[in-house]
Amino acid sequence: MYQYEIKIPKERIAVLIGTKGKIKREIESATKSGLKIDSKEGDVFIHGKDSIGLITAKEIIHAIGRGFNPDIALALLKPDYCIEMIDIGDYARNTKKDMIRLKGRVIGADGKSRKTIENLTETSISVYGKTIAIIGEMERVALAKRAIENVLEGSPHSKVYSWLEKKRKELRMNSMLGFEKRQNGK
Repeated sequence: MYQYEIKIPKERIAVLIGTKGKIKREIESATKSGLKIDSKEGDVFIHGKDSIGLITAKEIIHAIGRGFNPDIALALLKPDYCIEMIDIGDYARNTKKDMIRLKGRVIGADGKSRKTIENLTETSISVYGKTIAIIGEMERVALAKRAIENVLEGSPHSKVYSWLEKKRKELRMNSMLGFEKRQNGK
């Protein structure tokens, strides 16, 4: 029997449990694990015999704790999906004002910057507390992470978007070439 303990913000516990326990049951069923939730402290205990399932459950719970909608967090059940975290504090000058400014750069006016990066990388991004979390296919998450880091370091948004558009074209070309090779039996 394996067990993990993870702490999530108390205000995210209701989202983790879901209406009448629906989300909790869905995570337990999909990962072959059991969840015990301490809603007063924000502690979640994950237990079970399937170590891979437990790690996946931990990632899903972590994603919900970092502000993701459960439907997006459950995408982590797909084998080629992952979650990546960026600590905004690594880029801020330890002032609340600087932290807010950096969050604003990543989110953009009316969420435009975040949405643009999500669209260009086909990932989901959550800015919550002092972190930025990204969920998607591994290769695409790496691109989104690099783009966000560039924005946090002060690169102009237009340069970051241009770079992402170029990378997206490269991914499509590589994908098409791989498809052709598989079709031709190479």
